[in-house]
Amino acid sequence: QAVVDFERLGEHAAAFQGHDVGFCCLGTTRAKAGADGFVRVDRDYVAQAAELARAGGCKHFVLQSSRGANPQSRFLYLRVKGEVENLVEAVGFDHCTILRPAVLLCKRQESRPMEWIAQQFLGAVARLFPAAYSVPVETVAKAMVACALQPGEGKVKVLENRAVHELGKA
Repeated sequence: QAVVDFERLGEHAAAFQGHDVGFCCLGTTRAKAGADGFVRVDRDYVAQAAELARAGGCKHFVLQSSRGANPQSRFLYLRVKGEVENLVEAVGFDHCTILRPAVLLCKRQESRPMEWIAQQFLGAVARLFPAAYSVPVETVAKAMVACALQPGEGKVKVLENRAVHELGKA
C-alpha cells in the first residue's frame, strides 16, 4: 500500500509501476469538495492515475463510474463521470472495464442525511427489485474482482447496474 499526494500525483509514479490490473473507486461529493473540487477528484485525479498506471505497465483498468454517466449531461455529476470514462478509455489499456452501478448501499462514517434517507428507501425497494435502483458496495467490489480475473473479449467493456449485480453474485 502506498500513500500518495493527489495534488502531486506525478511525483508518485513509482507507486503505479509493476501492476497488471488497476482498480479505481476514487470519488468525492460536490457538497464536500465544491464543484471545482469534485471535478478535480472525480475526473482529473482518476484520469491522471490511469495514465500513470498505463505508463507503469498496467494492462487492465477497472473503473467504478455511475449509472447514467454521460459527457453530454446537463448534470455535473453525470457529465464528469462520462468525461472520465472517455479519458480512461483513451489511455489505451489492453482491457478497460467500466462499472456503472446505481446508488451504492453502504454504511458511511460521515453524515449524509439525504443519502441516508435515499438508502433506506432504496434498500426497501431492493428487497423487491434487487437490481433496479441500487447495489451494495460489496457486490460492486466482487464484480470488480471478477472482471480482473476474467477480462473477457474486447478492449472496453461497460457493465450497467444489472450486470454488476449478476457478476457480483456469481
